[in-house]
Amino acid sequence: MSSTKIQVQGQPLPRVSSRNHSMRISVVCAASIKRHHRVSSVYSRESGPSLGSVPKRTDESTFLRGDGNGRFGRFGGKFVPETLMSRLRDLEDEFNFVLSDHEFQEELTTALRDYVGRETPLCFAGRLTEHYKNLARTTGGGGGRSGGPEIFLKREDLSHGGSHKINNAIAQAMIARRLDCSRVVAATGSGQHGVATAAACAKLSLECTVFMGTIDMEKQSYNVQSMKLLGAQVKSVEGTFQDASSEAIRNWVEHLGITYYLSGTVVGPHPCPVMVREFQSVIGKETRRQASQLWGGKPDVLVACVGSGSNALGLFHEFVGEEDVRLVGIEAAGLGLDSGKHSATLAVGDIGVYHGTMSYLLQDDQGQILRPQSIGVGLEYPGVGPEISFLKETGRAEFYTATDQEAIQACMLLSKLEGIIPALETSHALAFLDELVPTLRDGAKVVVNCSGRGDKDLDTLIHRGIPSSLC
Repeated sequence: MSSTKIQVQGQPLPRVSSRNHSMRISVVCAASIKRHHRVSSVYSRESGPSLGSVPKRTDESTFLRGDGNGRFGRFGGKFVPETLMSRLRDLEDEFNFVLSDHEFQEELTTALRDYVGRETPLCFAGRLTEHYKNLARTTGGGGGRSGGPEIFLKREDLSHGGSHKINNAIAQAMIARRLDCSRVVAATGSGQHGVATAAACAKLSLECTVFMGTIDMEKQSYNVQSMKLLGAQVKSVEGTFQDASSEAIRNWVEHLGITYYLSGTVVGPHPCPVMVREFQSVIGKETRRQASQLWGGKPDVLVACVGSGSNALGLFHEFVGEEDVRLVGIEAAGLGLDSGKHSATLAVGDIGVYHGTMSYLLQDDQGQILRPQSIGVGLEYPGVGPEISFLKETGRAEFYTATDQEAIQACMLLSKLEGIIPALETSHALAFLDELVPTLRDGAKVVVNCSGRGDKDLDTLIHRGIPSSLC
């Protein structure tokens, strides 16, 4: 939004340009690592393509889905201490086993249906669609046409816990139990993953500890109380989600024998990103089936907000190999890209290593991690997942930005037109419709991932000047 301009109606939007993506390395994996150091020797443990090049494509579909070992081109990997390698190998073995284990899959299917509440609806947003049609008529932005695209919402906000996070949490909690881990640790930003993890652990009788930044706890007190009610111990960490993530990983390392680290994002060392994506891919699989039922085809455009990328990949992954389906991710521009107060990693970031994986990161010229900022707390992470990074580098997905103010306006618009209060994270994706819709052909089918509900954000909206009478 703030960084793009529409040039040709009906054509793909120009991708957000980024500054020189030179390689910088930043590593945070365990308790002993406090600073983000440049590293060279760590690469000797990693095999694969050159770090400075994009590998040649062979089969397009296979290429875009990675090598099966957690690497997507030069992104991904396991940049961790040796103490974690065996644990990660055990986790990878168990993950690969349960993918084809009938007993596990049957239990997961039952949990997703009866506990999570799947499948979630693919809902036609009639009034929102009509809003953009009317806007085109009154402004001339539609070139005099009376039609326009049709907008659908994938209603992940209706899942148990109020977001897509439960899809992954319940599956990983089941794996934790299979690995005889009695204790689960997790980190959360907006609190949605924390609530999902706490709920899953309560369901499966696992001890749960959630780390959360003090800044985020102030903004998301509703979710903090929910986690506690669900039986989780919530530990505060000075800072935000990135600080909570580092502390959760350190705690995991200190108690490896009995503890399972339940990642809610598509970042971290392999197999964590692939696991989260796999358990979230139910979103896209349902979307394909529902689209076929509703209009006898596929979506033309998929739109999702991007923090680290779990909800985006959940929607996108099913369609990655189909070039006729556009994949559009929206990052948080915060107060604007020029302000330095944003979470737009793909727009202005560089490549480096953080929390055990190689991806695009927000970092300074010395490789020190920068603090992200967004009104959508769940988007405040200084990196994105390796698969998202790869989709950007290959050009398979398009990435743009929306500011705090644009997200607020989109949140209010959907609330008033459709009676749905979206999370402020989701609102970034909705905000981009202002620029996307005028470029699309009549009858095009747009699916926006409504990744979470927004009741958690009412205090934030009021604090930002939205009258309480409107909230």
